[in-house]
Amino acid sequence: MDFNVIQITKINSIDFVFSDKTNITFPVAPLVSATTYQNQNVKTLKICSTLYINSQDSQNPVVGTLTENGDTVEIYFDYDWDESTPDTYDVWYVEADYTSDTIGNIKFVTSYLRNIDPITSRGTTTGVNG
Repeated sequence: MDFNVIQITKINSIDFVFSDKTNITFPVAPLVSATTYQNQNVKTLKICSTLYINSQDSQNPVVGTLTENGDTVEIYFDYDWDESTPDTYDVWYVEADYTSDTIGNIKFVTSYLRNIDPITSRGTTTGVNG
């Protein structure tokens, strides 16, 4: 199994603010889409993620680990945040490709935004298209 980070890009130029903060739980779980495609005749899982990170303490997220467990791939995006709920966010787009001999068995991707100190996380699961 192999994964390759294609890009990690901050996509907003001004601080992002959620218009309705009453339903926001911090940290905000990643928004993820996943699809399979042929990359040079190799079936590949494309994982595209949007991450919301405190703009007052913004730093590039890191793709920490990616593991395959049965029909699910788990991907962790690591960064170090304080424990307060921010008012504004930086929005990051992360794209990664994943290949393995059992890629056809993958039905779900569970993604986590993981705090590295102390270790806590918030995640979400999405189905794989393709």
